[in-house]
Amino acid sequence: MPAYNEAEGLAGFLAEVSEHVTPLARRLSIVVVNDRSTDGTGEMLRGLVDELPGLVPIDAEVNRGHGPTALAAYRAGLDLAPDLVLHVDGDGQFHGADLARVVRAAVSTGADVVHGVRHGRDDPWFRRVLTAAVGAVVALAAGRRVPDVNTPLRAYRPERLAELLGRIPADALVPHVHFSLAEARLGFRVRYVEVASIPRRGSNQTGTMWGVERPPKLPPKRLRQFAVAAAGELWQVSLRPGAGR
Repeated sequence: MPAYNEAEGLAGFLAEVSEHVTPLARRLSIVVVNDRSTDGTGEMLRGLVDELPGLVPIDAEVNRGHGPTALAAYRAGLDLAPDLVLHVDGDGQFHGADLARVVRAAVSTGADVVHGVRHGRDDPWFRRVLTAAVGAVVALAAGRRVPDVNTPLRAYRPERLAELLGRIPADALVPHVHFSLAEARLGFRVRYVEVASIPRRGSNQTGTMWGVERPPKLPPKRLRQFAVAAAGELWQVSLRPGAGR
C-alpha cells in the first residue's frame, strides 16, 4: 500500500482491511510505504504497530510520487515471501469486504492476477476522458479490452508479480497500466471482480496529489503535466515497436 498524506483516514482503512482479510490468511502482513507525507502519516503508522499485528510501515527516503511508491510497496511485499500479494492505495477508496472478495477469487480460481474493477466512480469529466483514452490504447496494443486498466486493487501470485516488476523501471509513473498490458501479452490468467469505488477517506476528497483542495472543473496543471509525462513513458516502455516484448 502506497500512502501520501493519508493520516486522517488511513487508520480506519487499515483496521477494516485487517478485519476482512485476516480470516483468509495464515499470516497477514500489511506493508505501507509512506511517501514522505507532511501531515503526520508516518508518525501515525508507527503508533499503530502495537495494536495492528502485521503492520509494516516503511518511510521512503524521498518523495517520489504514486507510481514509484506503489512499486516500492510491491517489492517490500515480495521480500516477505508471501503466497499472495494484494495491492491497494492508501486513500481507502474501497470497502474492506471487496478486498476480501478479490483475495478469495485469487485463491479459488488459481488466477495469476485478479483485478478489482471499479464501478460507481464519480470522477470529473476529464478523468473519465483520460481513462477511456488509455483503455482504448491498451486494448489496441493488447489485442483485447482490459476492464479498468489502471485499477490499484489487484492480487498477484508472487512469481508473476516478480516477472512484471522486472519489465518496467523502478520509477515508472503508471505501473499498473504497464502491468495490464504485459499481463495480456504474456498470457497471464487474469480474473476480474467488480468492486465498489467509494470517496477518498477523510475530509478532503480530492487528496493532495493534484495541488487542489476541491474537485476542479478543468484539468489541474499537475494532472496535465503528469499525463504528458505518462504518455511518453508508456510509449518508451510498453507501446513503441519492440518495447515490452
